[in-house]
Amino acid sequence: MSEALTELEADVRADLAMIAHPHAAWLEPKIGPDGNAALDVLIVGAGQSGIAIGFGLMRSRVSNILLLDKAEEGKEGPWLTYARMPTLRSPKDYTGPDLDIPSLTYQSWHEARFGKVSWQQLGWILREHWAEYLLWLRRMIGLPVCNACELLEIAPVADGLLAARVKHAEGVETLYARKIVLATGQEGMGDWMIPDQLRDLPAGSVATVAEDIDFEKLCGKRVAVIGAGASAFDNAATALEAGAAEVHLLCRRAEIQVIQPYRWLTFRGFLRHLSDLDDAWRWRFMRKILEMREGFPQPTFDRCARHANFTLHEGAPIEAARQTVAGVELETPRGAIMADFVICGTGIDMNFAGRGELRAFAGNIATWADRYQPPEDERNERLGRFPYLADDYAFTERVLGETPWISDIHLFAIASTMSFGASGSSINAMTTAVPKLVNGLTRGLFRADVERHWASLSAYDVPQAVVTRSARTLGQSR
Repeated sequence: MSEALTELEADVRADLAMIAHPHAAWLEPKIGPDGNAALDVLIVGAGQSGIAIGFGLMRSRVSNILLLDKAEEGKEGPWLTYARMPTLRSPKDYTGPDLDIPSLTYQSWHEARFGKVSWQQLGWILREHWAEYLLWLRRMIGLPVCNACELLEIAPVADGLLAARVKHAEGVETLYARKIVLATGQEGMGDWMIPDQLRDLPAGSVATVAEDIDFEKLCGKRVAVIGAGASAFDNAATALEAGAAEVHLLCRRAEIQVIQPYRWLTFRGFLRHLSDLDDAWRWRFMRKILEMREGFPQPTFDRCARHANFTLHEGAPIEAARQTVAGVELETPRGAIMADFVICGTGIDMNFAGRGELRAFAGNIATWADRYQPPEDERNERLGRFPYLADDYAFTERVLGETPWISDIHLFAIASTMSFGASGSSINAMTTAVPKLVNGLTRGLFRADVERHWASLSAYDVPQAVVTRSARTLGQSR
């Protein structure tokens, strides 16, 4: 370890000690059905969001927590798996999981690791460096994490606890917790979409952008990428760089989207207070933003455009697809396109029942369509399928009283977007979104124990001072 990094870590420890007030522990363990103390909060997902949430809870003196992640250590999130861009797309000065502690920012880590000149010259953060930084941050905070551990099911048990069945190398076990946070990023509530027109194609000829694609096998092949967002371009570029003979990117819009609405919304007022607005305004803002879709930066486009064998097809939605002896034939209003392999970058749709951990109560998770009916000209069926969350990111019931315990399951993922705006998978929103979630979690934990706190106050008899009284009685003279 470099001397600069050693000094930074000493600064981190000093900073955390300096802001530790109040030190008082305020939660008493609840005993689960197995006779052991239940977790106060179980966080599912140990990527950047899970780390930030765990950090926020520990700063709030909620330390009886555990983070789970189905990935091996270091492979949490997309950074070293299906993220196929060279760098993050967020500007380098966006802070996030550090939760406003300067010594824990990426900049501080980068300068200690590579020097101040490197930071000054840096354009965009390499995704490999971001993944390394997150592991360092997790170690500095001291978060308890169980990797290669997958959540299978959530169910209620007695005394206000939740049972989480999890699978790991040793088998399946049940963990008990007062609250569960699903910090599951992109896939938290649904499936990566494959357009209906492509569903009957042979499995080996179609993949989504989140799958483990062997791009080396696409060398010399014809590749079609469906969608025109940043991830679609990343996959097109990766195929080109792997030696694909042709790459066709199909955009359904008449003109490709180049505006990035997430740059507009990155200001404190929107990030912090969109969720305080009424449903009509929340729907109006997020429908506008999500229908625009996330744009792509210039380097992302240039990475594809520099290849002569790249073709962008605008106004080319897929109308039909069929397997032929010559390959996959994709029909569009602009004509037919032949491909050997198709990559779908068409986003994620909500499918609660498709998630094993949600299946038992998926039918009673309220959606936006259950709670709000927008004007005719603002309707969007896909957005209506997003979960309608409470002000603490908790699930709400479609039918009140059927599954009241789901109010102790909190969602911090891409599916939180309709209720809270950029939050569960956006670096730019962490410094406002994570405190809002943590405040909601601690509020729920405090309210659930309010009678115990009242009894504790009523019995509190610790004197603050010792008063020494004179032996003289009132009115006695010298």
